[in-house]
Amino acid sequence: MSTNNMSDPRRPNKVLRYKPPPSECNPALDDPTPDYMNLLGMIFSMCGLMLKLKWCAWVAVYCSFISFANSRSSEDTKQMMSSFILWPLSLLPSAAVLDFPE
Repeated sequence: MSTNNMSDPRRPNKVLRYKPPPSECNPALDDPTPDYMNLLGMIFSMCGLMLKLKWCAWVAVYCSFISFANSRSSEDTKQMMSSFILWPLSLLPSAAVLDFPE
């Protein structure tokens, strides 16, 4: 492959690095949906875990996936991981109900 600098239209001195706009200018960047869904997921997980309500556990799964899908990489991962650990724990007691004959 031959390099011909004369036909290359790119100008390295004109390249500018992208800088995201500050969040004060753009309110769409401060979307509270992941935070709300994470909170709802934790509440429904606890209800599913303590009260053994299967529908609460499934709502927690739904909320945690929405929270994960809408979150940014710069957000707190500890809160996200706790939500993802809670929903399987809330599904286990309602799914593991065993009826033993007497």
